[in-house]
Amino acid sequence: MTGLITGSRVRLRPAAVTDAARFEEILSHPEVARWWADAEDPVAAQVSYLLDPDEGTTTYAIEHADVVVGIELAFEEADPQYRHAGIDIAVHPDFQGHGLGSDAIRTLAEYLFTVRGHHRLVIDPAADNKAAIKLYEALGFRPVGTMRSYERGLDGSWHDGLLMDLLAEDLVPLAALAGA
Repeated sequence: MTGLITGSRVRLRPAAVTDAARFEEILSHPEVARWWADAEDPVAAQVSYLLDPDEGTTTYAIEHADVVVGIELAFEEADPQYRHAGIDIAVHPDFQGHGLGSDAIRTLAEYLFTVRGHHRLVIDPAADNKAAIKLYEALGFRPVGTMRSYERGLDGSWHDGLLMDLLAEDLVPLAALAGA
C-alpha cells in the first residue's frame, strides 16, 4: 500500500520484522488475547502472519510518541464487483481509553477512502465486545448483522461476531469527535 500514514495522534507504518516481539507482547496480553487468541493458532503464528500477510492485506504498527501501541490491518477486496476494505485492530491495554485506537481507525479509514478509493469499510468485532462496538459506532460504523457462531474462542466453543460497515460519507468528522 504505502509508507507512513499520519493521524492526529498516531502514526501508522507498515509492520517490520523488528515489530515481532512487541506484536507478540500485545497479542499475549490477556485483555487483547481475549478477543484475538486462537486455540489452533498460537501467538507466534499470528505474529508470523501479521509480518507476512496474504496478498491484499497490509499490517501496520500503530505508533504514539515513538512507541508501538498497537497493530492495525487493512484487507482490500480487489474484485470491482465487490470492492471494499476491512479493518482490524488491537491496542495494548496500557494505551486504551486515550483516543489512540479511535485515531488509528479514523486515520486508516480516511486513507482507504481517499487514497485507495474504497467507498465502504467493514469491521467484525466479537458480538460481546461492547467497548469496541461503542468505539466503532462513535466513528460512524453501523451494525449490519450478527454472524452466528462466527469465531472459535480459546475454550473451543463458537462465538457470535457483529458485522459492521462504514460508508465514506458516514465517517464522523474529526472535529465532531473532539467535541464529544
